[in-house]
Amino acid sequence: MEKSRVMATKFLKKRKQGRKSSREKPSCGWPPSRHENHIARLPPEVLLKILTFLDAPALYSLGCVNKQLHELANTNALWYRLYIRECAKKKTLKAKLVDEVAYGLTSATIQEKPRGHWKRLLFKKMAGFNQSKWISQLKVINPYTGLPRQTEHVLRSLGVTWELTMTDKEGRQSTFKHSHAFFSESTLNLTWIGLGGPEWWKILSLHFHGVVPLTLDRGSASRRPATWRSLIAEADTKKYSWKFFGYDRLVRVKHSMLFPGLIVGLWRSNVDIVFVKVNLHLHKLVEKILLGSITCPYAVPEYQPVFDDVDPEYGLHGYKVHVELHDMMKLIMSDQFTGLFCRRQNISDGYVMLRAISREKKSEHTAFADKFSLKWRSEGLEGVVESCCVMSVTVLDESQTPFWCVCSPVAIVLSNEDVWYDYRGEPYVIRYKDSDGKISMDLIWMEELGQYFLVKFNVYLPVAKINRCFGRNY
Repeated sequence: MEKSRVMATKFLKKRKQGRKSSREKPSCGWPPSRHENHIARLPPEVLLKILTFLDAPALYSLGCVNKQLHELANTNALWYRLYIRECAKKKTLKAKLVDEVAYGLTSATIQEKPRGHWKRLLFKKMAGFNQSKWISQLKVINPYTGLPRQTEHVLRSLGVTWELTMTDKEGRQSTFKHSHAFFSESTLNLTWIGLGGPEWWKILSLHFHGVVPLTLDRGSASRRPATWRSLIAEADTKKYSWKFFGYDRLVRVKHSMLFPGLIVGLWRSNVDIVFVKVNLHLHKLVEKILLGSITCPYAVPEYQPVFDDVDPEYGLHGYKVHVELHDMMKLIMSDQFTGLFCRRQNISDGYVMLRAISREKKSEHTAFADKFSLKWRSEGLEGVVESCCVMSVTVLDESQTPFWCVCSPVAIVLSNEDVWYDYRGEPYVIRYKDSDGKISMDLIWMEELGQYFLVKFNVYLPVAKINRCFGRNY
């Protein structure tokens, strides 16, 4: 028995040594191993020639393999040829003419553009595929809001999704897709829950992107599609740039002062994030997604009306205001006010006041039954933050063009200033102010009726902005 055990041990030892020797690197006379990287041994010129036979999805995916292929796959000459071919599809040019145009430019002319220039142009063109169609759809204006009627339809037909990226203080990024979306008449409201990211105090910045899938190759549906990302807004987490505006038993709610539509809910017991909500005004939202880039948001051009010397009050009358109050899930109030104006002698403190609802005219007072609240939920809990909501205001000038658009959470607080003898109820106020204007609302809560009455509503526009826009000197 002992002799058999020794022989078995020697046999297993020799077998182990044989396996180890078989895994050793072969000598120079042997053929190369199948695990050797043959692509890395090819000259760059040969690799570039091979890459010219790839389509856009394959070239895009190849750039994610390693550093060498990333450098080659982002060569301007490769993407320039793809860009020219895409342009030819829409201009119905022949393939032969495409090659003539591609070879007509010298390599120096193509390469003098910044790295990735032609790749970005191609993606932007593909992101706005059938551009004439969505532009024509956005020309149909809703007379009630003054905004394009088909904005929601265009966004859904483009397959737009939304991503929130958190960057911590060590440079690590976590990206999350939205959990819920709600369209109102003038806003898009997005919610993220179940983030599971770093604690609030560890986060350095938040970036919010609109994502459009690119159908670069319609015959390769099984491949992972490329996407076009546009930066909609960004905000850091410095204390001075955030403001708390509500809380309940479980959470505290704050919003960004730099991007008022961004809301973050934190647990009251610690600094973990419960939810993130983003409120976007629909004005130029499609353009922000399709015409922006991943690092630079689209800048909405300032509207320049035609100067008119006939009317001395031009720029001070014919305004319309559309206002919405909602709780991220349903509308609390929606109304419009037309024919607003301001006399020249009523301009004061650098603001033009547009009076939508007057305190003296009771026929203008508006009632609504829903209380102000902001509903929230996490993966396992839900709640309601009382006395706050989201306000969306659209100010249209006399040509019914958006002059000022704002979407921000607001808090309703008890008023200690005014005394209302006409109503037996508690007075409340809503105040909002930024660099483009101010909003003031006065409300009365009638307990016996279970209703709020909006009894005063004023919008203030900076005189400097009106002078710059209308070419005046008020």
